[in-house]
Amino acid sequence: METRVAFPGLGWEFFFDGTAFSIFGIEIKWYGIIITTGILLAFLMFYRFATKREDFIGDSIFNVMLIVLPCAIIGARFFYVVTSWDRFKDKSFWDIINIRNGGIAIYGAIIFGLIAVLIYNKVKKTSSLSMLDALAPAVMLGQIIGRWGNFINAEAYGWSTGVDTLPWRMELDNVIVDGQKLGTAAVHPTFLYESLWNLLGLAIIVFFVYRKKKFNGQVFFAYIGWYGLGRAYIETLRADSLYLVGELKFSVFVGVACVIAAIIGEIVLYRRYKEEKLEMSEYKSSFESIKIALASEEDSLNTDVYEDEDESLEEDEIEEIDAIDEEEEETLKEQDMLDGDAEDIEEDPKEE
Repeated sequence: METRVAFPGLGWEFFFDGTAFSIFGIEIKWYGIIITTGILLAFLMFYRFATKREDFIGDSIFNVMLIVLPCAIIGARFFYVVTSWDRFKDKSFWDIINIRNGGIAIYGAIIFGLIAVLIYNKVKKTSSLSMLDALAPAVMLGQIIGRWGNFINAEAYGWSTGVDTLPWRMELDNVIVDGQKLGTAAVHPTFLYESLWNLLGLAIIVFFVYRKKKFNGQVFFAYIGWYGLGRAYIETLRADSLYLVGELKFSVFVGVACVIAAIIGEIVLYRRYKEEKLEMSEYKSSFESIKIALASEEDSLNTDVYEDEDESLEEDEIEEIDAIDEEEEETLKEQDMLDGDAEDIEEDPKEE
């Protein structure tokens, strides 16, 4: 069955068949293809950042993805079922776990994936925050692409008073707002809002935050805060929200919690970074002082050695001079004796 998606203010109209093709009778949905594409591109970005900027080896990235990906899928389904329990309490276990019928919550994927990363790095004794810094922009890329699966399915839209006057309004044929069927109506393309919000956030994180990174965790908490802020607002427009308690929307609550956690995380990690930098500066200063003291002591020792050597040389020279004088005196004496003997020899013939 085709789904109509129109943008009357822009003069655009699209018709989509949710099924891309079939293999052995199994329908392959466009939504699944788009989500898979997002996951693959996200992995490539994660691999690049982790190996090039965070110094992880490639095998570690493959290993952690083999753990994180299934955990994220389980978490996404788990949170969706829990927050929609009235729809699933009378269903079979297969209906509960069958995601082919739709129903995943991105926050569940993020939370379960985060837990998996923390456990993996704890076991491997590597930095969780460093790995999360590499993973954060990759997750954003996956979300940017994945939201277009909602466009194909004509879902994840929003509604508010006056939406029908917006030039970018989206029009669908089977609109349901909080359980009430409106038929053909104008709605907010909230999938597009979130995709563009994440695109802007990705550009800021990759080209500014990551390049100016000072401490591990800075990029991760920037992502958490950015996404939480945008999602909390966009969720107030959503017409198909999951509710936590009463009128409190689950994603609004989690989004606000993410913003608070991000602010606290950035402050704590920045203070730790400043303390470590100060300690390193003091250590460096002490090291330089010790180095200067050792150099001065070495110069002093060298001076003493040179003075001793000079004194020793002077003594040697004096001894050599004395030895030469003594040799000259002995030579003179011997010469005098030889001269005396010569005179005696000359006088003897005269006497004869």
